[in-house]
Amino acid sequence: MANLLNAGNLMMLALALSAGAAGAAPDEQALGQAAGYPAAKNLRQAYQQTYIVGSFSAMDSFNPSCSQAPSDHPLPLTSAAVPTAFTYRFRGDSFTLDDYMQRQRVTALVVVKDGNIVAERYNYGRTPQMRMLSNSMGKTIVALGIMKALEEGRIHSLDDRAKDYVPALAGSLYGETRILNLMRMASGASYVEDYSAHDDRASFNEVMRKAGVLQAVRSVTRRSDPEGERFNYAGAQTAALTLVLRAATGRSLCDYIEEKIWKPIGAQARATWLLNPADDVELGQGGFNATVHDYARLGMMMAADGQVRGNAVIEREHLLDMTDAGRQPPAFRPGSMQYHGSTYAGYGLQTWILPGSRRRFALLGVYGQAIFVDPELNLVVVHMAAGKDASGDASGTHLGAERDALLRGIVAAYGKW
Repeated sequence: MANLLNAGNLMMLALALSAGAAGAAPDEQALGQAAGYPAAKNLRQAYQQTYIVGSFSAMDSFNPSCSQAPSDHPLPLTSAAVPTAFTYRFRGDSFTLDDYMQRQRVTALVVVKDGNIVAERYNYGRTPQMRMLSNSMGKTIVALGIMKALEEGRIHSLDDRAKDYVPALAGSLYGETRILNLMRMASGASYVEDYSAHDDRASFNEVMRKAGVLQAVRSVTRRSDPEGERFNYAGAQTAALTLVLRAATGRSLCDYIEEKIWKPIGAQARATWLLNPADDVELGQGGFNATVHDYARLGMMMAADGQVRGNAVIEREHLLDMTDAGRQPPAFRPGSMQYHGSTYAGYGLQTWILPGSRRRFALLGVYGQAIFVDPELNLVVVHMAAGKDASGDASGTHLGAERDALLRGIVAAYGKW
């Protein structure tokens, strides 16, 4: 009996340890460990190194926001009896998942296979109860809302132009652009989003904070390409889509996504959208906040081609339109699409498409936020981080490259890339 008790205690200890990363995480002192990883007092301060960890799990505590209620019947998400030990290779060496947590500034990482959590790690005192910032993963949620509005006939066609739903955009570049091309980041606008201090994104956000989202969307006026021909990533296009969705449904983004997406996926916890202070419009391009387990539930719905408990949250055909490389024009497919000097990934409708032997896609946000989805393997990886720079690689830490290597290692445990 004593041996059985000891064995049981050891198993519980192993499971408890598996939920947190062993050893020290990178840059703990620089990120505010001594002060308990404090949150910022305002948005401009939030991205400073001392505050970024605390802020990324408390953005709605110091910014105006609206709430999305959870489901009355949350989708169960259980932990596997025995966690999976993942390994990966990066630059000629082999590493474990715990090695990864000590090498990169990851705040939370959850791997879900067939509806069960098979690995879970946290750094910097983060917990599963914290609502973590999506950054640009929120763009995909806006796209899901657009597709749902299309299903309901609130949006008649993705070939409609933004001005058809938001008359105040008539005559503007984005207003005269088809919804489909806004979703594909192919408006043709001349727009630089490289996260430098004075890029077009910074100018757009400054107008938005002072005069509102509508005026910011109207402020983009220069066109460099015909619409639909070239990928040019710009969060301003998602801001335009947010206005379209609000106008088409006659409801706030918070309200519509709560009813049509958030509750139907079986979310367990409240989620929030940050609001633009000038007009109380949701920051659709990246202001969503949710727990990692609910991000996993979102990924699980997409892995199941829109199904949750036998009900279609989103029609399968619409998810394929968003995520299937074969449904995108050749210039937007992995191996062909140019982005920051690379042709590695492709882009669907507000969703990144990964290369490989089968459909695999991702919701991505700056500083390392990601949800990876492999429908064939029924595999979802939620990856939250506080990277040293927005792109993930510019600082020399190679977060994006090593994260990709980790993902390939996780996939290798169940199948082939």
